[in-house]
Amino acid sequence: MNADPCFGLILELAEAVAWRESQRAAGRIVVSTNGVFDLLHAGHVAYLAWARAQGDALVLLLNRDETVRALKGPERPIVAFDDRARVVAALRSVDVVAGFAERTPEVALDALRPDIHVKSAQYRLDQLPERAVVERHGGRIVLAPHQPGRSTTDLVAAIRR
Repeated sequence: MNADPCFGLILELAEAVAWRESQRAAGRIVVSTNGVFDLLHAGHVAYLAWARAQGDALVLLLNRDETVRALKGPERPIVAFDDRARVVAALRSVDVVAGFAERTPEVALDALRPDIHVKSAQYRLDQLPERAVVERHGGRIVLAPHQPGRSTTDLVAAIRR
């Protein structure tokens, strides 16, 4: 766990679950989202602010490096997990960052049990493997407005040109 008061907390999943319990006991609505957040850009910042506005606290489930390589190829992530975690934890909208090593976040969400889980509207609800887990625990999925033209893939391509 980090102790820097300028940052959100960077926790192991079990610690994030305990933190969520304390928030729930205080009557707060806990929101989660997940992703890679490699080369943080304005689209990420807008998405995370929107997600946080859906409740009282935001837990960001961050893909670990080995999962990013499996999902996006051997050249990714560009920024290592510890640095990605520290960067997103510095955003006012992010209360907690917890890593997960699976390709999709169902295991983490099964433990975390958020009230709301946010995904980009570029997905459809019936495409989300995590939907069943979130709903089984009484939560709901909310789709955030998509930020067209803002992606890490596009940013990497522009840098390489």
